[in-house]
Amino acid sequence: MKAKRYWIGAVLACLFHGAASGQLTLEECQRAARENYPLVKQYELIGKTRDFTLENASKGYLPQISVSGKVSYQSDVTKMPIAIQGLEFGLDKDQYQTVVELNQAIWDGGTARQRREEAKVAADVREGQVEVNLYALRERVNQIYFAVLLIDAQLEQNALLQAQLERNYRQVEACVGQGVATPPDLDAVSVEQLNARQTAAELRMNRRAYLEVLGMLTGKGDLAHEVLVRPSVDMPVSAELLRPELSLYDVRRKQLEVQERGLDTGIMPRLSLFAQGAYGDPGLNMLEGGFKPYYIAGLRLSWNIGGFYTRKNDKRLLDVSRSDIDVQEEAFRLENRMEAAQYRRAVERLDTLMKNDDELLRLRGNIRRAAEAKVEGGTLTVTEMLREVLAEDQARQTKVVHDIQRLQALCNIKYVLNH
Repeated sequence: MKAKRYWIGAVLACLFHGAASGQLTLEECQRAARENYPLVKQYELIGKTRDFTLENASKGYLPQISVSGKVSYQSDVTKMPIAIQGLEFGLDKDQYQTVVELNQAIWDGGTARQRREEAKVAADVREGQVEVNLYALRERVNQIYFAVLLIDAQLEQNALLQAQLERNYRQVEACVGQGVATPPDLDAVSVEQLNARQTAAELRMNRRAYLEVLGMLTGKGDLAHEVLVRPSVDMPVSAELLRPELSLYDVRRKQLEVQERGLDTGIMPRLSLFAQGAYGDPGLNMLEGGFKPYYIAGLRLSWNIGGFYTRKNDKRLLDVSRSDIDVQEEAFRLENRMEAAQYRRAVERLDTLMKNDDELLRLRGNIRRAAEAKVEGGTLTVTEMLREVLAEDQARQTKVVHDIQRLQALCNIKYVLNH
């Protein structure tokens, strides 16, 4: 019996979809959608940004060269308070200076290391956000994929209905020849056949529309002749949450830790060597006019203590941000637990409904066959028989809807938990 049903399903699939060019699985569509989505290109851009920033940060200990020039005019110049006989000197009020300075950091207070850590963790945060956005694609693919699966199942049931109505037409045609039925009875069957064909046409148009969107998401183009494989999904045994959002929360906390260490870096002293080569008027000897070259070399210590003023409040702000992340994660976990529980209850409800569906379909089949027999015996009208035929078809349609809904609920649990 199973082999017979499989053969019928294969034949119906060919009737519905034409010459299928291949098969697609849900996992394949999800993977293709991720690879095709433009947002995935941000990974490469983020990587380049991180590399460039790290390279710049690593150059913090390279010698720094600066060039400056100055032209000035001053209202007065340095003068000797006493006059020395036989010695004259004087400075011009217009002065000129060109300076080339070389600075070599010895200790930068950890600034270069801090910049490297900030660059790495900032890139991790951006990658985490991209991963969260790409993961959301799975839900969109799931919705479209299961919409097509439902349409396929409805098309199969529609084909069974059309076959049943074709048998009924021949039966009523025979009854008309025997005088048990009338030509209008054949028209009643023809009306239902036309309705069934119209329903099939609408379903095919809807299927093509869904597949067009799926083709754009996955980058696979025209999927009109593709057969979507029914996924095999079981109830997850673990309720552990493995969503990428959790990793993003952790990376954001790490970013706050790096920023907190940066507060310490901001209050550290800086030590460097410097050398200046200059040419100016006057030179180092202020009492001697004229352009002279000179140089200065030494050790420079700088310490900006302004960071101490805001350090306490800056730490408090980071603590507030850390608490905000904790609240967001707690809310996210709660929402996902509730959503997973909702889908689990849906699976249990659909399991019960599907058991009833089987019994209802069996009873509807018995009623329909009895009605067909009564029509042949002339004790039941064709209209009443058609009502039972359509009732059996409705029972089949309800069963396939429940079947696909149960499968989708299982996939939704898998999506919610990332299992």
